[in-house]
Amino acid sequence: MNFDEYQKRAVSTDITGLGKRIAVAHDPAYVDKILSLVGEAGEVAEKYKKIIRDKKGIISEQDRDEIIKELGDVLWYVAVLAYYLDESFDNLAKTNLDKLAKRKQSSKITGKGDNR
Repeated sequence: MNFDEYQKRAVSTDITGLGKRIAVAHDPAYVDKILSLVGEAGEVAEKYKKIIRDKKGIISEQDRDEIIKELGDVLWYVAVLAYYLDESFDNLAKTNLDKLAKRKQSSKITGKGDNR
């Protein structure tokens, strides 16, 4: 499966956007996806925090599986949001990797600012 196929299948399970492109930021489907993306990313961080705090940093197989599930949820929300923005998931991934390669080549992979 490639990113675009994943995106197509993800969008087919979107019950609030109903497969349409959404250009208005206050549309309830957009609001749902943005807030849910932040929530799912928070769940990844929460699981990680508890591994550090309660398990001396040791990631069990169960912890790993739970984090993977949450990362899958993050992936779903990113794919659907990209669709709302009329962006292919393949292109989103390619553009991101190109940006990071350019930063690495110019020794600006770390630091502040989007356009470094």
